[in-house]
Amino acid sequence: MLSGSIDQHYAIAGFFVGTLVGVTGVGGGSLMTPILIVLFGISPATAVGTDLLFAAATKTVGSLVHGFNRTIDWRVVRRLATGSIPATGLALIVLSWLNMRTGGAHQVVTAVLSIALLLTAGALVARNKIFSVYSQRLANLHDRSIARLTITMGAVLGILVSFSSVGAGAIGVTALVLLYPRVWTAQIVGSDIAHAVPLTLIAGLGYGVMGSVDFHTLVSLLAGSLPGIFVGSSISARVPDKALRYLLAAVLIVVGSKLLIDVSAQPRANVEAARMTPGCAVAWREENATDAIARERRYSASKSPPDCPPSPKGDE
Repeated sequence: MLSGSIDQHYAIAGFFVGTLVGVTGVGGGSLMTPILIVLFGISPATAVGTDLLFAAATKTVGSLVHGFNRTIDWRVVRRLATGSIPATGLALIVLSWLNMRTGGAHQVVTAVLSIALLLTAGALVARNKIFSVYSQRLANLHDRSIARLTITMGAVLGILVSFSSVGAGAIGVTALVLLYPRVWTAQIVGSDIAHAVPLTLIAGLGYGVMGSVDFHTLVSLLAGSLPGIFVGSSISARVPDKALRYLLAAVLIVVGSKLLIDVSAQPRANVEAARMTPGCAVAWREENATDAIARERRYSASKSPPDCPPSPKGDE
């Protein structure tokens, strides 16, 4: 729910991420979502939904700047959107079918998020190696083949971003540089940012419809990120890009690995919960739900939970 006050902790996190985005051009989704999950204890579904709208707002500002500077190749944007928008719609349908408030959807989002973080870390660390291996192979492709590959890449980004809010930055820019070596780097970055606006907005609105967006957190993050982007852009020329990329990759690897471990441990907890009586299983699932919507569904004060054995999380 929206509130008139700004939470300073979220504002500080927004400023930190905004500064990194201003310095490196990447790291928004790949850092903000893990920060919301690990540091603030927000459920993966709500963290992803909130970060998607956060990205839509910040990248709208970025795309306006790039549009004013004429550093957007709209041909590339159209090709990416041709693949990403339908893929985003399909991903939202799948998530809605799974129901974002259940353990199944929670597990899917966490699994895809962990994979996306590790892929982003790999793209950051091995970017130069990837260029040296594939740039020559892709240099002589016909424009029709490049268009098809761009549409396919857009579809992949649409699925990754819809499930995890991660991938539009480091992965998208790396792919576009390989596919369009003759396009000016500023236009590659501008095109990637412009494409991310409708992608993150549609996905974020989908999460909002499913009740997985914390709007108070969103406002607080934006209050910190907008000045952070300005500061980061101002000091970007003085900060070593390589050192920042490796530091960011290390953080993503740690967080991605932790989420993978959490995903692998979840099935055993679900089996233990299934052994309970139906009422106890429902109570345990609601007790462990961190999503704002799920919290509203817990037992009311007028109801007493069934007499249940100890929670399976005690065995973990």
